[in-house]
Amino acid sequence: MKFTSDTMMKSIKLLVAGVALAAAGTPALAQNATPVPFSAQMAAGAPNNPKVEVAWNRYYDYKGYTSILQNLNKAYPNLSDLKSIGKSHEGKDIWVFTITNKSTGDHTTKPGMYIAGNIHANEIQATEVTLYTAWYLLENYNRNAWIKDLVDTRSFYIIPTQSPDSRDKFMYEANTANSPRTGQVPRDDDGDGLLNEDRPNDLNGDGHITMMRKKVEKGLGSWKISPDDDRLMVRCTQNEMCEYEMLGQEGFDMDGDGRVNEDGDGSYDPNRNWGWNWQPNYIQGGADRYPFNLPETKAVADFVKSHPNILGGQSYHNTGGMILRGPGAREDRVEPSDERVFDYIGAIGERQLPGYRYMITWRDLYTVYGGETDWLYAGEGIMPFVNELWAQYNMFRQNPQGGGGRGGNTTLAEFDRLLLFGDAYVPWEEVDHPVFGKVEVGGTKKYVGRMPPSFLLEEECHRNMAFTLHHAWHLPTIRIHSIETKSLGNGLTEVVANIVNDRSIPSRLAVDVRNNITRPDWVSLKGGTVISGGIRNNRFDATFNEQVGRPDRINVDAVPGNGNVQVVWIVQGNGPFEVTYDGVKAGKHMLKK
Repeated sequence: MKFTSDTMMKSIKLLVAGVALAAAGTPALAQNATPVPFSAQMAAGAPNNPKVEVAWNRYYDYKGYTSILQNLNKAYPNLSDLKSIGKSHEGKDIWVFTITNKSTGDHTTKPGMYIAGNIHANEIQATEVTLYTAWYLLENYNRNAWIKDLVDTRSFYIIPTQSPDSRDKFMYEANTANSPRTGQVPRDDDGDGLLNEDRPNDLNGDGHITMMRKKVEKGLGSWKISPDDDRLMVRCTQNEMCEYEMLGQEGFDMDGDGRVNEDGDGSYDPNRNWGWNWQPNYIQGGADRYPFNLPETKAVADFVKSHPNILGGQSYHNTGGMILRGPGAREDRVEPSDERVFDYIGAIGERQLPGYRYMITWRDLYTVYGGETDWLYAGEGIMPFVNELWAQYNMFRQNPQGGGGRGGNTTLAEFDRLLLFGDAYVPWEEVDHPVFGKVEVGGTKKYVGRMPPSFLLEEECHRNMAFTLHHAWHLPTIRIHSIETKSLGNGLTEVVANIVNDRSIPSRLAVDVRNNITRPDWVSLKGGTVISGGIRNNRFDATFNEQVGRPDRINVDAVPGNGNVQVVWIVQGNGPFEVTYDGVKAGKHMLKK
């Protein structure tokens, strides 16, 4: 079409007419709306101009994350509290950061979500995910209706790290990516009467414990430099004449027992020290002496037990891209109805977390005795997940090559070349060894392989937070839908309360009901004299299961997820009536008629 002044005028008239129609349909928007800043338009999901500025492309030590918590609490005193629940072995505070809208009720009267990180000290990004969750909830409270509803109706109990001593040790002392996994309570791992006396040695002083290799006479070695990447070592084939031997981790025998690096920090496992299906060290390595004998574990357990309103649970570990749920051991069990809810939420997580797999611990990973999440579930009636953070799928948004859930050496080396520009590796360097003479040390740095690099950290925080917030959203929302009354004659009234749960998780898990962990939910009636009461099988059944004793307060095992319960009373009197629902883990609700 030829573009002329006539066609221009027609276009302008059509545009004006369209604007007029739009304005007529939305007069308030057209007349009263203020322009949205361009920066806000481009930042969906992110808080604009946060009160507390935090960089999410870095990791924080004890002092750093404590400062973040204090600043958040100061900025949002009506939505948060910061409290120390105990001291670590070295005297550091174990912080719990509580988030809820205080004006909508005390935190203990709402369904609670327990979020904990860094029980294994080297799994450090777990702390950043918990911090990000706290920051995001508070900074978005006044700008996102979905977040506001969560903070108004739930209580979040966030413990950023359960291993503050060793977290700082990992950051500031020479370690591998796997050390220290433990806390700092001294232990004699090799039985020589000495404590922590043979930890790894940083031979070249670079802050990393890498690998040692030694060049030997050609034909006497078992290893060679990879022909594809001179940073990597590969085993020789049967017919090759090789000239390198691998000598293990960087270090030497400090106590003269012929072994290297065998008695480092602690070396118990804080995630094998919990009081459910605990087994001694000869069955479960790392279990230590008895359940809850470690100061950090006991402090966290005491906190959870003192907050029976906690119903959802999330622990963050690394690595491998997993959404784990129990049981940890084959002989344990998850109740079938609870299992269905686990599966439902786990399936959501696989959509939110590319590269992550929803798995059962004992079946799909390994057996765990005395694990935190088994204690939370079977001992406390809580629905917990464990996320093994950082799927190396995210290196190239595809399944890794080279074997293993962590990507394999080949994938990691390629990721380093293309995106980290060599920063992931310590180049091989010749040093003097007190036993082996001239050796070379080199390999991956301690922060490589188990955690995302800085530019992927915020995404990892946000996606995992989103999984946990959706879990919290599915915690029960109980309401008394209606009160129905019917005259029975002779001054008697039938009162029926319809109790509804709008979310997927029941007011008490099946394991809670089976093990009598918390009391039943109470549904109470005031008004008139209650003669009889009970629970109706369904709304079309004229009979009900009568409760013998205390008929004014009916015991309900649980209000099922996305379900309802009908409570019935026969009352002398005609009202008015007041019905109250009171659940330990699902909060309270009241309705009058």
